[in-house]
Amino acid sequence: MRRSRKVKILATIGPASSEEAMLKKLFEAGADVFRINMSHADHDLMRTLVGRIRSVEAAVGRPIGILADLQGPKLRVGKFVNGKEELKVGQTFTLDDNPELGDSNRVHLPHPEILRSVAVGDRLLIDDGKVELKAVKVDGRSIVATVVVGTKISDKKGVSLPDTELPVGALTEKDRADLDAVLAAGVDWVALSFIQRPEDLAEARKIARGRALLLSKIEKPQAVARLAEIIELSDALMVARGDLGVELPLEAVPGIQKQITRAARRAGKPVVVATQMLESMISAPVPTRAEVSDVATAVFEGADAIMLSAESAAGSYPVEAVATMNRIAERVERDPTYAGIINAQRSEPEATGADAISLAAREIAETLKLSAIVTYTASGTTGLRAARERPQVPIIALSPILATARRLSLLWGTHCVVSEDATDLDDMVDRACRIASEQGFGKAGDRIIITAGVPLRTPGSTNMLRIAYLGSDVRQ
Repeated sequence: MRRSRKVKILATIGPASSEEAMLKKLFEAGADVFRINMSHADHDLMRTLVGRIRSVEAAVGRPIGILADLQGPKLRVGKFVNGKEELKVGQTFTLDDNPELGDSNRVHLPHPEILRSVAVGDRLLIDDGKVELKAVKVDGRSIVATVVVGTKISDKKGVSLPDTELPVGALTEKDRADLDAVLAAGVDWVALSFIQRPEDLAEARKIARGRALLLSKIEKPQAVARLAEIIELSDALMVARGDLGVELPLEAVPGIQKQITRAARRAGKPVVVATQMLESMISAPVPTRAEVSDVATAVFEGADAIMLSAESAAGSYPVEAVATMNRIAERVERDPTYAGIINAQRSEPEATGADAISLAAREIAETLKLSAIVTYTASGTTGLRAARERPQVPIIALSPILATARRLSLLWGTHCVVSEDATDLDDMVDRACRIASEQGFGKAGDRIIITAGVPLRTPGSTNMLRIAYLGSDVRQ
């Protein structure tokens, strides 16, 4: 099955989409990668879902990526005597280390790291920003704050800290247990939540040891401020607009989305745009016009993937949501302005032989109007470099390693095929031509361009270009 678009679709699995038959329908509607949210899935359910996805993969004969999204630290206030309390704007309200039930003047905050880190003037956002507090006095054991916004607070509501960097890592004990479980189950990508600094990736990378690639979710102002460093240590990024919109002004999020997307493209790292893309389709069979424009904007930006959350996980129309996103993406990529916008955002290649080869492959393919760029890749690096160029022609990534093909299913414009490794240069060309023809990328007499590393099976050695004719022994 060949997609008629370059951007990929990442669909979250949940109660509405966990059965194997529904997963197959979602793939057929356009889903390329499936997300398992570990905030809602225990280990047994996760393993069951991975097994079902792999069964669908075998049935459709296409590599399918799996992303496990770790919950990350969940910071919450304690409980109240009455379950909830009324607040007044301007009053003082205290968060402290006293475990007694709260009232209208105070509540327990069971996170000593927050009590030690918040400074006078820092904001604390409760319940997704419905309540905003501003610290006026701190002593390491309590935070006395003024109520700036909001009049209601209740049990166990979440706390966000847009002005405070906490001296704790991004992995909780639950995350460590979940990480071990998803790696053992063979997922392809692991998403890390609430990244604040590049050091937050170190522990996860040490545990993963290359068994899965790491995707950093950018959802905190601290991460935006250190974006370049985080990109360097990440394998991919996600613009997690939900929490970004809590901790930053909503009007700032679209600009930050563009900033993150373009920075990731410059670095050649996949970038996913997520959260509320087709939110109304949780309960309606069609999206709003604004949601269609939102999806289209991400496609015009050249994002590698666009994501569905509750729309596919818990909504009433999961298949329709995926199909709608697929149609929007296809129409945008056919728009006469699309190629020009994508080209205008293209960055200069790095001064490496592999980047120069990828640039040359794109320019030759577009100048000669070739049918496809075929890349041989064992580690996936060659495929990443080819996708970074955002060529107008399709990219066929051939890999002898199934795990590599699954990982590259998140990558813009890349059609992944698992193939035995070539034995020599002639076999490499013959194999590329045969697969391009079989996969529907051209007919006899059409031409493709092939990139690979010589000697063969040498990781990171992309150094060769070859133009070949489909269905013919004539080569150049």
